[in-house]
Amino acid sequence: MEDDDEVIVVGGGLAGLVAARHLADAGASVRLFERADSVGGRVRSTHEEGFIYDRGFQVMFTAYPAARRELDYDALDLRAFTAGACICRPGHRSILSDPFRDPGSLTESIFNRDVTVTDKVNTLRLKRELTNRPTEALFQGPDMSIREYLQSRGFSRKYLDNFAAPFYGGITLDRSLSTSKRVFEYTFKMLSAGKTAVPASGMGEITAQLAEHATAAGATVQTGQQVETVQHDGEGATVDLGGETVSADAVVVATDPAEARSLTGVEAIPTDAHSCVTQWYAIEDTGDLDAGKRLMLNAEPEGPNQLVDHTIVAPEYAPDGTRLLSGTFLGEREESDEELARIAHETLASWYPERQFGGFELRHTDRIPFAQFQQPPGFSETLPDVRDPAGPVYLAGDYTRWSSIQGAMESGTDAADAVRADLG
Repeated sequence: MEDDDEVIVVGGGLAGLVAARHLADAGASVRLFERADSVGGRVRSTHEEGFIYDRGFQVMFTAYPAARRELDYDALDLRAFTAGACICRPGHRSILSDPFRDPGSLTESIFNRDVTVTDKVNTLRLKRELTNRPTEALFQGPDMSIREYLQSRGFSRKYLDNFAAPFYGGITLDRSLSTSKRVFEYTFKMLSAGKTAVPASGMGEITAQLAEHATAAGATVQTGQQVETVQHDGEGATVDLGGETVSADAVVVATDPAEARSLTGVEAIPTDAHSCVTQWYAIEDTGDLDAGKRLMLNAEPEGPNQLVDHTIVAPEYAPDGTRLLSGTFLGEREESDEELARIAHETLASWYPERQFGGFELRHTDRIPFAQFQQPPGFSETLPDVRDPAGPVYLAGDYTRWSSIQGAMESGTDAADAVRADLG
């Protein structure tokens, strides 16, 4: 690229920030416009009265190749969850974990009756197979749903209902397991290869760090700037900021899917969404729950899909003397915030009938209509390419890859590479 090449990035989420950094590193003059008052997109945190609330239940898989490349893990001060999960239903809790990564769970996992012995053998066999398979091969070949895939590999109905449905329901926001098995294989491989973690100061630290990297590379990041239209001609492209027109040699559109489709006219951008509601609850700190640093999965289809004790993983999420739990309900819920909190409280109390959860208080609610785009079998064959918009306009968003932190960051690199190649 030439030093005088000018590139506009529209959108300050993960993909936009990564694209801006790489373009600025390549020597372009980069301006990023974000319509919100702060960058972050779907990965952001709210800090309030000593509490930290991530926007939805979000974690980072440290084995993600793009995250390893783009982020300084030490600076994020990552706090890791323990492998596996605690399977819960009224009056019952059981630990299911990988004994090779969590030796302390060996006895509990071996004698866990919520899944079968065959399920445990199949899990170890699957781990070995996916560990040896190249990452780039996971999105190739025939596709099917996660449910069909697990059934074809001999997993039992107990495994699907008690573990896979709530665990992968939390990852894909699809408890029916109708999501593509490609997503399952990739995330299973990442879970086996690395840790599941959050920054000590919340998931918003990820986008804050990406923004720092972009500005350090020379990009200009402007928030509170709504891009109304993107237009192009044979020489370049322009964006309309609601009265002010800015020209550039190229434009990277890194907004949410619906806005990206509106700005570019690319109909292949997926806009069918999975929704969720995540709430945050404060309770008195009367000691750790016996789930440890694991997710508490709801084996029953009603109520929250999972409850998570964040303060045992990252004490910084709440003031001293208080525990902070999150509960995530899948789909768009009609119940009021208060009614959902009541359901969560009753669910938790049913799992721990021997405990008293005094002072259970709803602290924060995020209703997220577009948490992920839907990823049914075969979805990856229909996704748009970064060069699909007409003219010198490019796409950057997880909807060019798959719905994840990895997909978003990788798409930012893809877009930057395409702009560099075309302008260079």
